[in-house]
Amino acid sequence: MSPAAQRGAFWAAGLVLCGFALYLLDAILLPFAAGFAIAYSLDPLVGQLERLRVPRGVGALIALFAFALAIALVLLVLVPVIESQIGELIRRFPRFLEAARRDLTALMGILQERLSPQDFAQLRDAATARLGDAFAWLSQLLQRMLTSSIAFFNLLSLVFITPVVAFFLLRDWRRIVRRVDSWLPRPYVETVREQAALVDATLAGFIRGQATVCLLMAAYYAAALSLAGLDFGLVLGLLVGFLIFIPFLGGAIGGGLAILLAITQFDSWAAVAVIAAIFAAGQAIEGNLLTPKLVGDRVHLHPVWVIFALLAFGDLFGLAGLLVAVPAAAIIGVLMRFALQRYLASPLYDPGPARAETAGPEPVREARSVRSRDDEPVHL
Repeated sequence: MSPAAQRGAFWAAGLVLCGFALYLLDAILLPFAAGFAIAYSLDPLVGQLERLRVPRGVGALIALFAFALAIALVLLVLVPVIESQIGELIRRFPRFLEAARRDLTALMGILQERLSPQDFAQLRDAATARLGDAFAWLSQLLQRMLTSSIAFFNLLSLVFITPVVAFFLLRDWRRIVRRVDSWLPRPYVETVREQAALVDATLAGFIRGQATVCLLMAAYYAAALSLAGLDFGLVLGLLVGFLIFIPFLGGAIGGGLAILLAITQFDSWAAVAVIAAIFAAGQAIEGNLLTPKLVGDRVHLHPVWVIFALLAFGDLFGLAGLLVAVPAAAIIGVLMRFALQRYLASPLYDPGPARAETAGPEPVREARSVRSRDDEPVHL
C-alpha cells in the first residue's frame, strides 16, 4: 500500500471510530455539546478581555457570569408571564378540544353533502386512523419525556455540568487549538488551517446571524400576536422565534399553530386573517430583509442542507444532535466544497494541462465574500 493510501485509510478509520463512539455515547453528550456551544460563542468576548490584560481564567469567569446573568434576567421577566399563560392554556384546553370537535363536525357535514357515501366513508375512516396514530405517538412522546431517567439526567447535567465544561473550554481554548494544530500532518498543515478558517467563518456567521434573527422575530411575533388579541400570544411568539432556527419549517409550524388557535378563539374570520397576515409579514421581513442582511450567502449554508442536518443529527443523537447539527453541517459543507474544487481542478474532470495547473485550496479571504462568481450561487 502506498503512503498516500495508508494516510487515507488511517484518517477514514479514525473518522469511523469517532462517529461510532459518538453514537454509543449519545446519552451523555448533551452537557458537553452545550458547553462547547457556549464556549465557542463566548470566546470572542474572552479574547477581548484578554487583550485588555485580563487573565484568561478570570475573563472566562466574567463572560460566563455575564451570560448567566443575562439568562437570569430574561427568565425573571418572562417566566411569570409564560407560567400564567401556560396555566391558562392548560385550563382552557378542554374548551379548545370542544371547539375543534365542533368545527370538525361542521366540516364533515359539508363533505358528507358533497361526496358520495362510499367516498365519505373512506375519508372518515382514513381521518380517524390518522388522528388515532397521531395521538398515540404524542402520548408516547410525552410519557417518555416525563418518565425517562435519561431526560432527568440530561436536565441535571445541563444545570451542573455544562457551566463547568464551558469554563474549562473557555479557559484552555487557545491551548487546545495549539495542541490540535501540533497534531496535524505537516505536509497538509496549511491546507487544513485554511479549511478550518473557512469552517470558523461559516459557523460564526451563521450562528451569530441566525441567533439575532431568532431574537428579533421572537420579539416581533410576541408583540404582534399579543396586540392582535390572540390568547397566549407571548408564549407562541417566543416559540415561533425559537423554531425559526429551522429554515421555512419553523415559521410554517408556528403559523399553523397560531391560525388553529385563532380559529378556536375568534368567531370572526377577519381576526383569523389578521393573525395570518402577521405571519405573512413576518416571513417576508425575515426572508427578504433580516436573513439576507444578518446571515447572508457568505455563510455558504443552504437552508435545505440545514434542515437535513437538523433532522439527521436529531434522529441520531437526540437533543445533543440538534446542538451539533449546524457545526457539523458547516464542516461537511466546507470539506465537500474543497473536494469539489480539487476535483474540478484535477485531470479526472478535465484532462487538459491548463486545468491541472490551477489546482489549489480556496484562499481564506474568499470566506467572507457574499457572492461567488456566479450570479446565483448554490451552497451546500
